[in-house]
Amino acid sequence: MARVKRNRSTKFLRLNLPRPWGTASWLWLFSQATPRSPVQWSKGGWLLAGFFSVLTIAGLLAGPLMTAAVAQAASAEPPKIDSGDTAWILTSAALVLFMTPGLAFFYGGLVRSRNVLNTMMMSLIGMAIVGVTWVLWGYTLSFSVGALQDGFAQGLEGFIGNLNWLFLNNVAADAPDPIGYGATIPHQVFMVYQMMFAMITVGLVSGAIAERMTFKAFFWFVILWSTFIYCPMAHMVWGKGFLAARGSLDFAGGTVVHISSGVSALVAAWVLGSRKDYMIRPIIPHNVPFVLLGVGMLWFGWFGFNAGSAIAAGALATVAFVATTVSASAGGLAWVLIEWFTRGKPTAIGLGSGFVAGLVGITPAAGFVTPVAAIAIGAATAICCFYAVNLKAKWQFDDSLDTFPVHGVGGTVGAVLTGVFATKAANPALLQEGLLFGGVPLFLENILAVVITYILAGVGTFAILKILGSVMSLRVRPQVEDEGLDIHLHGEEAYGASFASEIIFAASSPTAEESSNQSAE
Repeated sequence: MARVKRNRSTKFLRLNLPRPWGTASWLWLFSQATPRSPVQWSKGGWLLAGFFSVLTIAGLLAGPLMTAAVAQAASAEPPKIDSGDTAWILTSAALVLFMTPGLAFFYGGLVRSRNVLNTMMMSLIGMAIVGVTWVLWGYTLSFSVGALQDGFAQGLEGFIGNLNWLFLNNVAADAPDPIGYGATIPHQVFMVYQMMFAMITVGLVSGAIAERMTFKAFFWFVILWSTFIYCPMAHMVWGKGFLAARGSLDFAGGTVVHISSGVSALVAAWVLGSRKDYMIRPIIPHNVPFVLLGVGMLWFGWFGFNAGSAIAAGALATVAFVATTVSASAGGLAWVLIEWFTRGKPTAIGLGSGFVAGLVGITPAAGFVTPVAAIAIGAATAICCFYAVNLKAKWQFDDSLDTFPVHGVGGTVGAVLTGVFATKAANPALLQEGLLFGGVPLFLENILAVVITYILAGVGTFAILKILGSVMSLRVRPQVEDEGLDIHLHGEEAYGASFASEIIFAASSPTAEESSNQSAE
């Protein structure tokens, strides 16, 4: 009976297409979408034909691979879906999605006005790319596993998922997943919630290479990085993989999201090199209100990020929600105070950076620590990030928007302190507590998880950029850096047409300044 309902709920565009939706379905669509005669085919027609051909082949390959998952689902009585849990995770998914535009405003305000659109697009393009790749292959590589032993994947599946859920085959909208990730919510709800994490994570990397990387190179970087770095990390930590089996804790993304993106950002900034005018002339944020707006959007969305990771509306979500709030508050307070004492003046950007640092630090610990411990984690993370930002400036390393000092360092501090403060008083389901409660193994496992994340993200990002650099230019031309990426790469600008007009006029008339002076006289 459940099988019939699942088929009825997954009709493609309300067309009664056969299932499995490999050969017959795609050939039918292909016949409707392509010209009847080969001589009528344009370049677009050939691209469309190639697209459907790839989908058909992948569908044929996915059919045999989904057999094990179907058998596993049919072997047990499906758990009941809870409407309250489902509503909360759908809301949390929307909150996490809201964070990506927040990141765009945060990053966009920190750059110069001639690069604001390019910077914001580097955050937003992940919503376009990952929203598609996650459905096609990202989700299955991150979360699909076969037979479990003691609740965890074995062999190669400890590091990367299988292809059972390719194209969301057997990912139902009316039944929970067969693995047990979300026992009271539909499988597709869990899938789309995790999609939002993948969208924002690759956007974080863009902060380090703002104002100098070509959009074409970053476009392909998003595809490769989200596949070969994010998917293995998500699988090892959250997909019943290697790190989860060893006992490391990461509630909402300290390693998967923040350390991986922070380390990747560090490597990307090193490979691309500094901006041409870095440390030569002042580079200051062009719109501080944008920065603060972005911080507010990020904090609001972070409740879905952390409290939603409980995958249910209950006590654990409450623990994570409270920890998120007080850690962010402590982070902002600590940054303002230390800035006030060391520099004499508290700044708006400093307050916003402290909030973000506190949120980053509590992410891996949100469901495992008490409110008092969350305050300590937020304050400690903000202080470490503050000095990391200053050290970066002292070493003259051009991580444009401090991605590694905040996300890389903040995620590291949060992951380590999770191994210190985790306690059954906050989460009774914990098998072992943190170092503060005698849990030395957990502390060591979290450090190991940090080290593995550094290696995978660092080496993987370096390889991806070198491969891309061999077939395309990674950096824009010096003239583009001087005149702005917005007008050169996107043909538009954020604040009217005056700047673009000046560029065109200057190029066509070298004596424009002299003519202006004569007119004034």
